[in-house]
Amino acid sequence: MRSDPVLVFAHRGSSRAQPEHTLGAYLQAIEEGADGLECDVRLTRDGHLVCLHDRRLERTSNGRGTVSAHTLAELSELDFGSWHRGPTGPRGPGGGSGSHGDSGLDRGADLIYERVGDGPARVLTLDRLFNAAFDAGRPIRLLIETKHPTRYGAAVEHRLAAMLHRYGLLDPAPDARVRVTMMSFSALAVRRMRRLAPRLPTVMLIELLQPLLYRGRLPFGVTIGGPGIALLRARPELALRLRARGYPVYVWTVNEPDDLDLVLRLGVAGIITDRPGYLRRRLGELGRA
Repeated sequence: MRSDPVLVFAHRGSSRAQPEHTLGAYLQAIEEGADGLECDVRLTRDGHLVCLHDRRLERTSNGRGTVSAHTLAELSELDFGSWHRGPTGPRGPGGGSGSHGDSGLDRGADLIYERVGDGPARVLTLDRLFNAAFDAGRPIRLLIETKHPTRYGAAVEHRLAAMLHRYGLLDPAPDARVRVTMMSFSALAVRRMRRLAPRLPTVMLIELLQPLLYRGRLPFGVTIGGPGIALLRARPELALRLRARGYPVYVWTVNEPDDLDLVLRLGVAGIITDRPGYLRRRLGELGRA
């Protein structure tokens, strides 16, 4: 069994406690000591990357329709927090200012976000999440999942690569505090990102077991295996086969003690969780933090 420290990534922020993908959820995850922040990104109709999981707006906002059919200004009018009934209340905090990334489309995104003040939780741009990571004052890893299929296709990865270049995150310095890893369920998206950013780590997210994956082999351009916890419960040997071929393993979404015990026995390198504070405490007790 591995005795190395295990990285804890906050799944859509500290999303058990706060509304997912809101600034409050990520700030709480940073306060709870998460090693990294996980987010999903989608493109708006006017070309902004926003942190939202669903293709449609109904589950996590008071809006209707698809994310891709809305501009950022339209999304900024919606409430992305009141649906949530977590232990810290019905919604996350409002916006704030950031000090990084002040040009082009995404500076406009920051200004739109900041206007909402302390009102309902608003849509979070990827640019604003970058600001939060830089402002954390300690090393933070960002796991960014590009969502597919989408009407914008390859534009999602191209836009992400452009943002990473602007922030100096395509090939960060050895002492860089913020580092990015790209993830996707789409092998095509991972290959595309590999061409755009050859040195960027990439995760192939795995929900169903296919023959190639069962043997522990991953598609070209993938550097990390990303199986779901349900798959590892049924096929724990997958993690061992991936590791035998030299792939670190990041597993999603681990929230309960039994699942934590399982993935630690399997020697995973990273854990994606809705409960980063709890897992950090538990790993500390086990000497794995």
